[in-house]
Amino acid sequence: MTDARTIAVYDRRAADYAQHNAGQPNADLAAFIAAMPKNGQVLELGCGPGTAARQMKESGLYVDAIDASAAMVDIACAAGVKARRGTFDDVTASDAYDGIWASFSLLHAAPIDLPRHLAAIAHALRPSGLFHIAMKLGSGQQRDRIDRLYTYVTEDQLLRLLSDVGLHAVSVRTGVDKGLAGTDDAFIVIQARKDADA
Repeated sequence: MTDARTIAVYDRRAADYAQHNAGQPNADLAAFIAAMPKNGQVLELGCGPGTAARQMKESGLYVDAIDASAAMVDIACAAGVKARRGTFDDVTASDAYDGIWASFSLLHAAPIDLPRHLAAIAHALRPSGLFHIAMKLGSGQQRDRIDRLYTYVTEDQLLRLLSDVGLHAVSVRTGVDKGLAGTDDAFIVIQARKDADA
């Protein structure tokens, strides 16, 4: 279940979050879009203010965007994104998407729920579909200075979780960046493919 206090932070800070992410070039997103088939079907899981979804849509992809924050969904819809309110538990489709984009969203899922959510994501992807996931590196759970609850992972742990559901990394990138809370945090970005014969 998504943490209510975390959703409340995003509801209160939706405009700040949108401004923080506006206009930042995203090489990961560009690579993801380039890997999609023409007119591909994409799910953005945790779309926030719709920045990535809008770029995917403008590139000719059909985007299903969901977010647990009503305020974020409102901003995304105002920007022309077809967005709806939903949680990780609302990923129930089967073989529906060529790609799923989950950039710093699943880090708000409880550790016990991550395997279940990743299995649902793998089930929703078409064979050879591409999954993008970005998480914060570390261990355990902790709230940040603005009260968002995070689940941290190690690289080996995340690779194992993905492999367990038939998703195999094609690229792995780590780094450090400053988010909305103003702290420098280590992160990992993985793009993984579903088995072609799954």
